[in-house]
Amino acid sequence: MPTTLPPTTTPPLLPDADPATPALALRRVTRVFGSHTALDAVDLEIASGEVHCVLGENGAGKSTLCNIVFGSLPPTAGEVLLDGEAFAPTSPADALARGVAMVHQHFSLVPTLTVEENLLLGRGVRRLRPDRVGLAARLAVIDETLGLQVDLAARAGTLSVGARQRVEIVKALLDDPRLLLLDEPTGVLGPDEVDSLLATCRRVAEAGTAVVLVTHKLAEVMRVGDRATVLRGGRVVGGGPLARPDAAGEVPAGGLAAADLVGLMVGRDAADLDALLAASVGVVDQAPDVVPAASVPESMAQVPATTAPVLAVRGLVVTDTIGARRVDGVDLEVRPGEIVGIAGVEGNGQSELVAALSGAIRPADGHVLLDGTDVTRAAPRRRTALGLGIVPEDRHHEAVVTGLSVTTNLLLGRLHRFRRYGLLDRRSMATTAAELARRFDLRAASLDNPMSSLSGGNQQKAVLARELSLDPLRCVVAAQPTRGLDLGAVDAVVGHLRAAAAAGVGVLVVSSELSELLVLCDRVHVAYRGRLLGPVPTDATDARERVAHLMTGAAA
Repeated sequence: MPTTLPPTTTPPLLPDADPATPALALRRVTRVFGSHTALDAVDLEIASGEVHCVLGENGAGKSTLCNIVFGSLPPTAGEVLLDGEAFAPTSPADALARGVAMVHQHFSLVPTLTVEENLLLGRGVRRLRPDRVGLAARLAVIDETLGLQVDLAARAGTLSVGARQRVEIVKALLDDPRLLLLDEPTGVLGPDEVDSLLATCRRVAEAGTAVVLVTHKLAEVMRVGDRATVLRGGRVVGGGPLARPDAAGEVPAGGLAAADLVGLMVGRDAADLDALLAASVGVVDQAPDVVPAASVPESMAQVPATTAPVLAVRGLVVTDTIGARRVDGVDLEVRPGEIVGIAGVEGNGQSELVAALSGAIRPADGHVLLDGTDVTRAAPRRRTALGLGIVPEDRHHEAVVTGLSVTTNLLLGRLHRFRRYGLLDRRSMATTAAELARRFDLRAASLDNPMSSLSGGNQQKAVLARELSLDPLRCVVAAQPTRGLDLGAVDAVVGHLRAAAAAGVGVLVVSSELSELLVLCDRVHVAYRGRLLGPVPTDATDARERVAHLMTGAAA
């Protein structure tokens, strides 16, 4: 396997950089949205040939920083330097022309176009026809070095979340960028894909490219990062070299450890966050039920096996447009008061299963029962009325209406309860929304602002607040509920789901985060090629090994 990404047919547009000059420098960069200051006099330097990790809680300003560098937003004040020269891109196309590429947290693909057409957008404008041969050659190189394959003939809108993210990453790498911005790129990737991506980040950096990795996952930071910068409340609160060995095996003096980063991110003593840190870095050596003390209900009694399930799936089959079975005869039960997990690499039928449970798609065979009532053919509204809460995996496109206010999004599905004489009681809506925002630590400059004004993590909090506050609430199906959330928010999500279970609600969690499933769930199934393997009880001493084994397709 090559040690570096070979150059593209298009040479870099930036001149060779002076090694002593930072590839990217931000000087007192500030960005203000109305009365909200997203970035406050941020100073930051990124060196060529390094992987620089940017961390912080949701709303800390990480995505805003990336969008300024990529030309999507202008700074309110301050300056940006690229290889020592003033850099003020007027658009993403301008940034791309200068050698800056970005993988966004939210997808930018055109859903009605094929993958190939999406990758060719903006390329070969001066040619009479797109350079499909050149694209195929570059994709072969990326497949060899990164291990990411894409289906060129597939329409982007039909792809799973994980497949769409892979296309986004491939698109960013097509022109061998000099500065690569990655905004939460691994949230929907499977373990093997994450390993390949991190390895490629290292190889790209070793070739001289500056890599900025925005992530909440400390395991990724400590594995691949050279330096880290932590933002809190729009300000830089700390940073420096990471305490990971260099090529010679030397650890930098004064290097930051994972516990140091946790303390900087959440503003709490790292000594009080041992269990949260263990889960976040992918190491759960304690008993599987160890979570931060504030998240554990006083009583978590075992649910008798004879208790009738609140959610039952019997022989469920879901087929795609060509008749292939995406969900293949799945049986599943969730009883009141228990938390059941589904692990697995993205693309093994989890998305289709959640869609069938929510009523978004109709199964070809089988039954879905909610409290004994057959809801297989029921509309989503009927399921909501019966007490089924759904947290979709793609919050941005499936769970919220970005143009509506935060208040309206918090109350979607129950707006009829606020009607008075044919009109909406806005005062009552505002009071209820404010209480939900307080309970779920939803951070917004104003709940009257559009949902699009919130960070991705705060949008997820809003979805959780809406679904977990349904009345009645009998069962919650949460797909990737902690995706894109910071450590403190993950702690809160764990607490809310456990509290729901303690109140007698059945909870089904679908996640690619194995550590979180082992911490949170009573038992874990594994999705593999449309079937569910297992389950594995999480109190087993070898639970992690057994689940990992099932993820390879081995029988339970």
